[in-house]
Amino acid sequence: MHHSSINYKTFALFFFVFLCFSAATFAHGVDDNTRKFLLNNTGVQFIAFMYIGAKHMITGYDHLLFLVGVIFFLFKPKEILLYVSMFTLGHSLTLLFGVLADIQVNAYLIDAIIGLSVVYKGFENLGGFKRLFNKTPNTQLAVLIFGLFHGFGLATKIQEFQLSPDGLLTNLIAFNIGVELGQFSALAIILLFINAWRKHPSFTHFAVTTNSLLMSAGFMLTGLQLTGYFIN
Repeated sequence: MHHSSINYKTFALFFFVFLCFSAATFAHGVDDNTRKFLLNNTGVQFIAFMYIGAKHMITGYDHLLFLVGVIFFLFKPKEILLYVSMFTLGHSLTLLFGVLADIQVNAYLIDAIIGLSVVYKGFENLGGFKRLFNKTPNTQLAVLIFGLFHGFGLATKIQEFQLSPDGLLTNLIAFNIGVELGQFSALAIILLFINAWRKHPSFTHFAVTTNSLLMSAGFMLTGLQLTGYFIN
């Protein structure tokens, strides 16, 4: 029993560190080369923007943590497709609208809300709403709403570079396609891991540990962003 306890906690921690590793390494997908390209770009660069979108999502630890929470207890392909589509619809709308309409949103506050979305999914997966309120929120609607905030988060990152209006819509569409490709690639790996573990007797303990870590990460992300907001 003691060995099993150490085993699932170790794997849960490894899984969590794997998801967060990009935070320290890639600075949320905007490295120096990408930054220089975005600052100097003019005209349509479809493939380049698609690549940047994919890389941003794969290294976007906050988006991935939320999606891990969304799909954690889903195993039917139709359910996974539905929830991922709701998230995709939400962040695609606000990504395009936010940039094209030049809607300025404080990046720290948006990222703080994104951190809270991670807390929300971890708390829901642990049955917190059911225990406290004897009911759970509409999960599809919640995923859509948080998807809108995640899209604004992406929009604020793009707006920092003041992209040229020449070919902007096409480049944004390419970026969004890249985001979706990166998202599905990351989710495929995560789903393989979760589904393999689902067959193990310790999956329940693994689920509790992992979703507790998701909540902790969400609180830390929110705290860091609020600190940045008040300091700056």
